[in-house]
Amino acid sequence: MTELTRLCALDDIDPEAGLRVDVGELRIALVRIDDDVYAIGDRCSHADVSLADGEVDVDDCAIECPKHGSLFSLTTGEPLSMPAVRPVPVYSIEVVGPDVMLRPAAADQAPDVPAQESS
Repeated sequence: MTELTRLCALDDIDPEAGLRVDVGELRIALVRIDDDVYAIGDRCSHADVSLADGEVDVDDCAIECPKHGSLFSLTTGEPLSMPAVRPVPVYSIEVVGPDVMLRPAAADQAPDVPAQESS
């Protein structure tokens, strides 16, 4: 991947909820908290369950696995509670106008800050 890939429209992501998007082999859970958007791997590292279906914890900036309750940081992918012990991937994204875009694979690193709408 050498250029930005469109994942969805920003308005497709309900506030404080997850949205699953597929890009080739990648399953990504997008989460919107206020004006910030986060992108993490959609598969719980403890069980093959969609994290996009979990509850968003706004205070901890995390999402809960709907099967066993593991909480994952939206900024680092690290598990914040058991039974998960392995992190999930975090993807680098940006909001360009009305669209949420995935940055090229070479630039994918855990972001220090979430994507914010660019003017």
